[in-house]
Amino acid sequence: MSNVLAIMAKQPRVGYSKTRLCPPLTPAQAAALAEALLRDSLALGAGLADTTLAVAVTPPDALDYFRGLAPPDTQLLPVAAADVGEALDKTLTTLLQQGFRRALAFNADGPSAPPMLFPLAFTMLETHDVVYGPSADGGYWLVGVRQPQPELFYNIHWSTPQVMRQSLQRAAQAGLRAALLPEWYDVDTPADLARLQAELESLPPAALPHTRAFLAAHPIAE
Repeated sequence: MSNVLAIMAKQPRVGYSKTRLCPPLTPAQAAALAEALLRDSLALGAGLADTTLAVAVTPPDALDYFRGLAPPDTQLLPVAAADVGEALDKTLTTLLQQGFRRALAFNADGPSAPPMLFPLAFTMLETHDVVYGPSADGGYWLVGVRQPQPELFYNIHWSTPQVMRQSLQRAAQAGLRAALLPEWYDVDTPADLARLQAELESLPPAALPHTRAFLAAHPIAE
């Protein structure tokens, strides 16, 4: 075992998932989009060469849902956590303790991320202690480590534009070498959704089939 990619996932729920997309979506449509993005993120992870796919399931009682959704041989990790940071720390630490040499955590709502960035992240971890994929909203869409680094994940103002800046400060304070991937984005807001719709026009027709099917069934005016 060498490389593992963990998708940080929650079971989509009407009224709780992708609420910043309401409007233009209804709560039921937002939850359906969340599942479409999740399915395409799982497919992205399953398609990476020489990489084990894991799903960090928060809360743990959603395990049955993910057993029916995840590709074969996916490792499901039930993670009870108070916030994003604790979930990331527990997930990455657990995987490294299992014997993986490099562990990445990836969001479940950015499946259009270029696949080449994942092997690049693993390569960066050969010479760096932590790798981040900065996101357009000031957070990050990916983080990876090669040994447990709990100091990176606590006392961060999660879900704010300060996340990436604070995380880099934590890494510097701990004397860790940090590498940065190209910026990408999560689909959280109407502007993000519009960006994804435009991006799909330039991607191969077979890319992101679940997200494409959702958008075809629920056309959204630009």
